[in-house]
Amino acid sequence: MIRLQSVTLRRASKVVLDNADLTIRPGEKIGLVGANGAGKSSLFALLLGQLHEDSGSVEFPPQWRVASVAQNAPDSDLPATDFVCLADTALQAAQAAMRDAEQRRDGMAQAEAAEALELADAYTATARAEALLLGLGFTLAELRRPVRDFSGGWRMRLALAQALFQPSDCLLLDEPTNHLDLDALVWLENWLTRYAGTLLVISHDREFLDAATRVTVQLEHGVLQRYAGGYTAFEERRAEALQQQAHAYARQQQDIAHLTSFVERFRAKATKAKQAQSRLKALERMERLAPVMLSNPLRFAFLKPARQPQQLLRLRGVDCGYAPGQPILRGVERDILAGARIGVLGANGQGKSTLVKTLAGLLPALAGKAQPGVDVVVGYYAQQEMDVLRPDESPMRHLARLAAQTQPQTTTQDWRNWLGRFQFSGEMAEQAVGSMSGGEKARLLLALLVWQRPNVLLLDEPTNHLDLATREALTLALQEFGGAMLLVSHDRALLRAACDDYWLVADGQVRDFEGDLDDYQRWVLERARARMREREPQASSDAAPAMSTPTAIGQGSRKDLRRNAAQSRQQLAQQLRPLQREMTQAEQRLAALQAERAALEQELIVARDAARIAECGRRIKGIGDEEGMVEARWLELASQIEALQAG
Repeated sequence: MIRLQSVTLRRASKVVLDNADLTIRPGEKIGLVGANGAGKSSLFALLLGQLHEDSGSVEFPPQWRVASVAQNAPDSDLPATDFVCLADTALQAAQAAMRDAEQRRDGMAQAEAAEALELADAYTATARAEALLLGLGFTLAELRRPVRDFSGGWRMRLALAQALFQPSDCLLLDEPTNHLDLDALVWLENWLTRYAGTLLVISHDREFLDAATRVTVQLEHGVLQRYAGGYTAFEERRAEALQQQAHAYARQQQDIAHLTSFVERFRAKATKAKQAQSRLKALERMERLAPVMLSNPLRFAFLKPARQPQQLLRLRGVDCGYAPGQPILRGVERDILAGARIGVLGANGQGKSTLVKTLAGLLPALAGKAQPGVDVVVGYYAQQEMDVLRPDESPMRHLARLAAQTQPQTTTQDWRNWLGRFQFSGEMAEQAVGSMSGGEKARLLLALLVWQRPNVLLLDEPTNHLDLATREALTLALQEFGGAMLLVSHDRALLRAACDDYWLVADGQVRDFEGDLDDYQRWVLERARARMREREPQASSDAAPAMSTPTAIGQGSRKDLRRNAAQSRQQLAQQLRPLQREMTQAEQRLAALQAERAALEQELIVARDAARIAECGRRIKGIGDEEGMVEARWLELASQIEALQAG
């Protein structure tokens, strides 16, 4: 068990922990939440032994193996799979011992090394590493690519894969979802629910926290407060506590009435069945948690656009990409009209950011015509903040340059007041952007974005590095935004709350996606099934052992090699058979659940008995829960089979 007793931790002049107490039991899955700068990463550094408490005591089981993600993107010439395997030090030591024993021709040492390899599960190591990489979004062709060939975001996925691969009793994950798309995020949630050790995760993604954790610890003003349940349960309890503070709640009544009115306004406008239901659930949650949202230190609203034309952006036969003759997206035919609220779905690397940059005019169309409407003011939020920020300049300098272009009549005091609304006051307004945290840079981008009074927003992963309070502020601001919006995000809570329609970017095309985020998750699952069916005919002919086994003592004959190859194929078939059988059973169960759901939904259409209606509703909810579990298991099986077949 991990125990902090009366711990005080200081970083320079700031008190991160102030006489804090916390107990973490073995096997607990804990979400650590708090505002940017509260000290969550410093607490992780304390648990990792990188920092030491100023007073109090920290008890950490000395025998526990701790895994965490490196903060810097890795750089190596090793292939991706080998790089992931490198994280298991026991495996690496056993393999080194075998190589040394073979070189010395020491039979006893070889036997001991072979036993160590067996204990380290060496003969499935490559298959396990490949399953992790496939789950995190890498393709089969990328498994052998050198680490240094990948971009920074994909290298951070490799660092995450290393942390998941190494045997551990305690896993510390600091913002693991920042570099993941929605597909990989769902896979990670399922992986973490099966993790047997103690998990502590810092995240600002509420749905991820709800899926992966069962306890929430809030770090606020140096105090650690423990709550049972995921983030939603914590949020609701916090709302109840705030409601009990009658004097504070009374001062907020006017704002709560405004929020309730705005919720009702959007409820009245909801027209599309599935999207509307998904969005209304998010709005109902906002109404229920109004006291929490209104206590946030950051609250802002987008200014009313000076003009609001009907036709904002138009793409006609557009090829999108970075190099002539090498389009990522082909023949895009899209319109963004006044009032549009569009979420963009698709895996990383499919072209979502390329589409947004083309719409923003940052990338010229390789073919076709990209045409903005008259009086269009585009507000673009870049996924990589430093694409639009200058590291050697201050927030004041950034706003002064923007004001000269958009509102030249404003004064220095106007700029200071504006930045103060986004928590850049005093010295922070003059601080170089390059020295700021990711959350502070993200807030500065929001401040500059709102200043422009855009009538169309193009947002590419705006919640990266934002804490939960700032995400809430952004969600409320987007709800009230009067212009059009195109949103790329892996934050499902934001997508559900802000979007009415979805575009799907896949296979070089952009098309409408009819359905909600639950339908999208099922679509991803069906794509995975199709890929598995395509690979099945190859399994018996080109399958290889799960990993290259250590060199045998002495050199075998060709007959021995053929026999070993046949044994490897037989071993692979034995490994695949139970997985494929379970996959078939899962598919059959899903079909049965879908049929039962359809029958119940038909019954609900004509049912008049209240008790029967309630019973059908409960059963439909139960079916949905079971479908989620069966689909998660199917994805796990698919990854295992694909990794074995690719070995």
